Amino acid sequence: MSLKFSKWTGLGNDFVLVEPGESFDLTPGAALEKRVVDLCDRRFGIGADGVVVVTPVNVANNEFEMRIFNADGSEAAMCGNATRCVAKFIQSRGLSQASEFSLHTKSGIVKPSVLTDGRVCVNMGLPRDFLGSIKLTADTFDFTGETVSMGNPHTVIFVDDIEKIQLEKWGAILEVDKIFPDRCNIEFAQIVNANTIRMRVWERGCGVTMACGTGSCATLVAAQRTGRIGLEADVVLDGGTLHIKHEEGGPVFMTGPAKEVFKGEIV
Repeated sequence: MSLKFSKWTGLGNDFVLVEPGESFDLTPGAALEKRVVDLCDRRFGIGADGVVVVTPVNVANNEFEMRIFNADGSEAAMCGNATRCVAKFIQSRGLSQASEFSLHTKSGIVKPSVLTDGRVCVNMGLPRDFLGSIKLTADTFDFTGETVSMGNPHTVIFVDDIEKIQLEKWGAILEVDKIFPDRCNIEFAQIVNANTIRMRVWERGCGVTMACGTGSCATLVAAQRTGRIGLEADVVLDGGTLHIKHEEGGPVFMTGPAKEVFKGEIV
């Protein structure tokens, strides 16, 4: 059975979005996982970091459900870059004429707003406690990680020179460390100045990606908690820059671009 889709990207973190009205069986199991893996395959499929399915919940109130599946077939609780893509997808497909939406996810409701300049600002909700500050080891290297949950688990490791990190090697090891029963997203971050953080990410279920929205939020929060940064900062990723703002006790706001790349139909 063919599937109509569109390909979207949030700073190089790319997703296959199922077009409205298309049938996509969300029954958990091996068949769903295989379909996601096949769609995300960059040589034999469309190629993406994940597949996203958007379903109306209450259109009158601009409420939609967002289901996100990683490239390995596992389901993600949240994804900041996908959230920005979904907001523009909803508008572009005429599912709502509003500029602000409530998206139901596995980790709760997030609220993206499409700005007049085309960027999307997302109220990501409150950061949550995870495991605090932890010690980790990968390939004989010892690290101190600051853990933050943004509806999904993150460990942020601050380094002096991000160009020297072995992301592919260390990320793969740390994601599945025994301290993380459900695996973990791993961020390496360097404080560039009072307003800028350089960050690279190994995403749970995906591997190295060019950007991570929830990871950028977690990185700012971890930097604030350890006295490294103030109210807001630009987080510079491999795929571009996100602006993250967080006042103590309040939600985290993420602002950045989202872009439709192409539409298609796959057999």
